[in-house]
Amino acid sequence: MKEDFSAQPWDERDPSPWLALYLDQSTPLPDAVKAAWLRDCSSGSRQYLLPFLRPLARTSIILIQVLKVFLPRRWAHSRLLHRLLAFSMNTFVSPEANWLIMRHFHLGSQVLSFVAANAPTPVQTTPLEPTSVDDIKDELFLKHDLNLFNFVIRLNKALRAAGEELRPVPEPDFSMVREPELKLEDMPRGRLNRLDLQSAIEIYTPVYQLLLTDNDFWRASNSLQLDETVAIYCAKILASPEHLVMLNNKHPLVPLSTLRAGHRLVLHGLSTEMLHCLLMRMGSGQIPLPARELARMRQAAEMADSACAPTAGA
Repeated sequence: MKEDFSAQPWDERDPSPWLALYLDQSTPLPDAVKAAWLRDCSSGSRQYLLPFLRPLARTSIILIQVLKVFLPRRWAHSRLLHRLLAFSMNTFVSPEANWLIMRHFHLGSQVLSFVAANAPTPVQTTPLEPTSVDDIKDELFLKHDLNLFNFVIRLNKALRAAGEELRPVPEPDFSMVREPELKLEDMPRGRLNRLDLQSAIEIYTPVYQLLLTDNDFWRASNSLQLDETVAIYCAKILASPEHLVMLNNKHPLVPLSTLRAGHRLVLHGLSTEMLHCLLMRMGSGQIPLPARELARMRQAAEMADSACAPTAGA
């Protein structure tokens, strides 16, 4: 597939679905990210390998769940897991897939920092900003899941203690929202780096389950349903609920089976990219800030009311 999708020939009797998706602007995604995503989606690995991998991976999840009945409850090898993940990403996963995975840690950290910076109470965050695939060895996937749940707990404890809640912020702080300093060109490009993102995730999910405790695996699976929770936080700050339309991992109060965790993880990554892109565009002024317009309307209404109010002694 060509690097520049917009340069692809257009045959009206045989239009390319990838060209249509690339040119479509109904959802917020940077062109470079969308191009990487579509190159990965249109790869031979995803087309021919994924249909065989997915049922095998889901069968493995069931068998491992049975095996876990006979293993000690705290049996886990998190460091081994992350070394295996780093090795396979360096050796087998495509540059586009690796780039999107590495971006996800940065984007997720920035979104949580945005919520924290615009909350009415101070909230601690623990950003994860890996610079190379080898940084995965530092139990990065596990820390990512822990960070998300700990942030939700910290934020809501602080809000409850202060009797506060998230509300529209006319001038939000976007200073932490930026493009990660990660380049697609720097991702591993060996002869075997051909595995697409969805196939890699389907393979990783049962390995993740095997080498972590049941509690860690279930928490990781359930964390995918917090997409809606974090998006609602942002929507409250921005006074922009319509931007929840692309969420698919809901509802957080109804835990889903782990069998579809791999597919849901892909949706989680895409929704994070879209939310981050939306924040970038709002921060740069490309998209008007609903909270700012709401504040102006309220101010105008208050001025109108004060102008119409009878003066003392009238």
